[in-house]
Amino acid sequence: MASSFLPRLSASFFSALGRLARRCVHAVRARPGLAAWFEVQETPDEAYRRQNLQAFSRFSEQERMLADGPRMAFYQEAVTRSVRPSDRVIDLGTGTGILAAFAARRGAGKVYALDHSSILDHARDLATHNGIRGVEFVPIHSRDFTTDERVDVILHEQMGDFLFDEAMVTNVIDLRDRLLKPGGIIVPARFELYCEPISANDDRRVPFIWELNVHGFDYSPLAWHRPQAPRYYHHHGCDPTVIGRFLGTPQPALTFDLHTLQANQLPQEIRVVRKVEQSGRLDGFVVYFRTLASDDLTLSSNPLDPGRAPHWGFPILRTESTEYAAGDEIELTLSAEDWADPETWRWRHRKSAPGDR
Repeated sequence: MASSFLPRLSASFFSALGRLARRCVHAVRARPGLAAWFEVQETPDEAYRRQNLQAFSRFSEQERMLADGPRMAFYQEAVTRSVRPSDRVIDLGTGTGILAAFAARRGAGKVYALDHSSILDHARDLATHNGIRGVEFVPIHSRDFTTDERVDVILHEQMGDFLFDEAMVTNVIDLRDRLLKPGGIIVPARFELYCEPISANDDRRVPFIWELNVHGFDYSPLAWHRPQAPRYYHHHGCDPTVIGRFLGTPQPALTFDLHTLQANQLPQEIRVVRKVEQSGRLDGFVVYFRTLASDDLTLSSNPLDPGRAPHWGFPILRTESTEYAAGDEIELTLSAEDWADPETWRWRHRKSAPGDR
């Protein structure tokens, strides 16, 4: 009787303590003057780590990724091609442990499955349930992880909707430089970033408020009160029916390979020029990516690709609507203080007609 009573009492005590702590935190944060005394300002990296830990510990986030058929087929085939028996492997951000399991089933000698969120507890249980052997689940952020012997393969899925916004470059390059053998493999490593001018479907288009005239009610005076918050100028979603068509032929705005890329090699500014192939309205620039495990094994978040990986969203960098004629050119300049932080992305564009240059 006592053996069952004590755990229940302990659980009740700590549950009540947790509720009290959360109430205290909310009370302090509701009073800015008081909060300044208690709260330590987070660095952008610390804030991202906290948000990442919370997001990827939720089943709902894992479900979206695991139910993405093209994503999972890509990784299963990529691991099959890349991992050899006896290889030592790091699975960066293992989540539920699915990539680590793929590697173990290929006969990897050792798999380090790294994750700093509580989802790792479930990953261990799932590995046991599925008879997975040779995987060490390590509750740690990758930049704090080390091992005595370098590894043959780094597996990761650190791509965000903006490609860079899950700290992929920083985290993968750190592991590569510290823990990957010379000649080792990163999966995936080759990337293409796209930023393409689009026309939205008329029934899904959402103009800026100052562009609207609703049954004779004119909103143009609000152009003097344009929001300053950068995220206002991002449209974000997973529904490809928002996009009507590209105005030109898509081409990568940026390409790189994580085997060789240095963090300081990413340009601070990217210039994109597209010739308009069919007259139409410019509503913004859609951001998406493609990754290549090999020339015949690719994964894309292109909203107009029927085989796209659907769990990734595609940001649209909004612009005031402008009509373009066939043959016109759209020149986009895209820059960022930090590509991993979409809040720092800035863009401008201009129109030029044939013969202007």
